[in-house]
Amino acid sequence: MKIAITAQDKNLDADFDPRFGRCKYFVIVDLDTEEHRVEQNEGTTALGGAGIKSAQFLAGCEVSAVITGHVGPNASRALEAAGIKVFVMDSGTVRGAITAYKEGTLTQVSGATTDSHTGLNMS
Repeated sequence: MKIAITAQDKNLDADFDPRFGRCKYFVIVDLDTEEHRVEQNEGTTALGGAGIKSAQFLAGCEVSAVITGHVGPNASRALEAAGIKVFVMDSGTVRGAITAYKEGTLTQVSGATTDSHTGLNMS
């Protein structure tokens, strides 16, 4: 099973990025093998549709879940259509997010947790 975590840098000890569509990186972890890879988020520079683009990318990576801070309505619908579960957290590291997921302490959400274009105003 693969999960994706929104991250501000390219490693497991990187700070978690609360933005979904405009996060800097996705750390994709295979929970069965413990292997991971880092992918730069192409949605970061999108003028519009960043959340949808990011959701489509993760669907292509065959992830089952994403851990992020906020997800807008369009991204939420795209993730749901792809069968990707959304879990939220407030802060921490990528490694901490993985641990919290394994321990079952994250909150799963359905639907948007913020308005559209919120990530544009966050850095």
